[in-house]
Amino acid sequence: MEFFTYHRDRPGSMPLRRAMLEEHWSYMDRFELIARGPTFAGGVLTGSVHVVDVPDAAAARAFAFDEPVYQAGGYRDVLVRRWRNVLGRTMWDFTGGREGHLVLGFSSGEPADLVPARPDELIAYGPLLSDDGSAWLGTAALVASADPVAVLTAERYDAVEVHEWEFGGRR
Repeated sequence: MEFFTYHRDRPGSMPLRRAMLEEHWSYMDRFELIARGPTFAGGVLTGSVHVVDVPDAAAARAFAFDEPVYQAGGYRDVLVRRWRNVLGRTMWDFTGGREGHLVLGFSSGEPADLVPARPDELIAYGPLLSDDGSAWLGTAALVASADPVAVLTAERYDAVEVHEWEFGGRR
């Protein structure tokens, strides 16, 4: 099962993040990742995205909350949602650039954007789902585009977030 995780940095955590970089990467290297990488705001690190394939929701939570920087207090919160890899590939299969945006659309009810718009600009894309996969809760996309919000039908979401993002870690 695929899960989307987004660890958001705690203010002032950059020295800790720097000191634990190799430990973080070594931890992530143990998992089958579809996508990974840091988020930024104006060049300042703000978090870490990981899309992982694990057996179930309990394993996804263990993945997210056993992460070394989380355990050391470096993150203020963590989003963990079941996710479906609509593109059927990893970020390493994307032939475009290595920088882009994380676009998160949050909602509920009738699903939107199950068929992606502008697929040539998508690095990773899929719905955010309840743990059992029965309820649509939004959409998460990693996008290489000058207009990242255009991949979503914005009026169908209660909230849309856009974060600078780039490829991270090792293959």
